[in-house]
Amino acid sequence: MSRLQVVSGKGGTGKTTVAAALALALATEGKRALLVEVEGRQGIAQLFETEALPYEERKIAVAPGGGEVYALAIDPELALLDYLQMFYKLGSAGRALKKLGAVDFATTIAPGLRDVLLTGKACEAVRRKDKRGRFAYDCVIMDAPPTGRITRFLNVNDEVAGLAKIGPIHNQAQAVMRVLKSPETSVHLVTLLEEMPVQETVDGITELRAAQLPVGRVIVNMVRPALLDEAELELGLERTPRTAIAKTLAAAGLGGARGAGGRLVDPLLAQAAEYAERYALEGAQRAVLAEHGLPLHELPLLADGLDLGGLYELAAELREQGVRNS
Repeated sequence: MSRLQVVSGKGGTGKTTVAAALALALATEGKRALLVEVEGRQGIAQLFETEALPYEERKIAVAPGGGEVYALAIDPELALLDYLQMFYKLGSAGRALKKLGAVDFATTIAPGLRDVLLTGKACEAVRRKDKRGRFAYDCVIMDAPPTGRITRFLNVNDEVAGLAKIGPIHNQAQAVMRVLKSPETSVHLVTLLEEMPVQETVDGITELRAAQLPVGRVIVNMVRPALLDEAELELGLERTPRTAIAKTLAAAGLGGARGAGGRLVDPLLAQAAEYAERYALEGAQRAVLAEHGLPLHELPLLADGLDLGGLYELAAELREQGVRNS
């Protein structure tokens, strides 16, 4: 199993929800997972119905089988102070830099530095071991930026390494890229069965592969239930006489064939036509995704909305589909 699981997706596809469900799924059977947020939106805290996450690793959930999910909201400014302390031992001078605004200045003149700090903090958690030599976490799940900029976000360390030929920054960037481009990492893409999200997912797969970043799985979120299959749709739209539909409605107590039952036929056929169109569109988008040879998983649309119970339901669905064996 890849120890760093990066989750990206087009805005609105529910990537943060999927990342949280994935963390619960991977933390089963006594394992420890760290769920990392890098965009400062506090989406993880909202999903787990807890207070805003500080810049520290905090346990937020217990997974089935006694596993634990920890969470960390990475603050780029505080991560930079950690970095300066680690490599330059600045101590109180680092705090003075923060007061002077030097941290904001540094990340402004070198925008790539912010992404180095964010990815570097996650990779540090992947590599960290306890006193007995065991990994602190069995896996780290990153709720990453959207698909449109995920490749640049993950590959920025190469750019920084190219600018800094020697020294701690160069070494840090190289160490991060060794993790991100290794079998330790999988980048999962979240999508919907709609044309624009699927196209962005396909573009993301192409870009990630071109950058030699390891693409993991495609997770289709918010899949609506299949009410009718293709054969039933064909039968209902083309072969069933209108009079038969009216009689069936009448038998169900919805008025006579010439009364209320008859008046319902056209609306019902219109809804069936709309459903058939959506069914065909979703089938076409599944085929597009399947062309890229990646494991494909589907998560249901929760009719009652998403709460903490729903999050555990999605995690159970991922486990059933074998995601814990990533």
